[in-house]
Amino acid sequence: MFNNKTIVYTSGTFDLFHYNHLRMINYARSLADILIVGVSTDELVTSYKMPPTIPFNERLQIIEALKTPDIVIPQHSLDHTEITKKLNIDAFVVGDDWFGKYDYLKDLGVQVFYFPYGTGVSSSSLKKTIYDSYEKELYQQRKAKPVTVFDQNAADVE
Repeated sequence: MFNNKTIVYTSGTFDLFHYNHLRMINYARSLADILIVGVSTDELVTSYKMPPTIPFNERLQIIEALKTPDIVIPQHSLDHTEITKKLNIDAFVVGDDWFGKYDYLKDLGVQVFYFPYGTGVSSSSLKKTIYDSYEKELYQQRKAKPVTVFDQNAADVE
């Protein structure tokens, strides 16, 4: 708490920004007088999963363009102990896919909220949908492709 204001921190990769990202940030905003949003750097993300599709600076600008955050900062670590102390964080909001991971913050006096994404859209599901759609289209194009002279000559050699 700072000047009787509740400071809430939420963070994420925010790759392929979508509705569930917005819902989580808006939920964090509803708890906060001051909302700080951390955007994971590319280096941090690649330390535990595939690199983001959208580069860090662009993801940061997308979050900065939202009206809900008061402050947007880079997130360099999944350990929030230092940031919690430096910024006097009262509450931390993260998606429930991280359930239990940040319970250690409670020992620092921080309330931890695991926001329920529920079913539906995620960056991973969006990437899979795009990939599957691309693969299907590519298969259809290859299937419909006419035989060329080169293809015929190659078949005759076999």
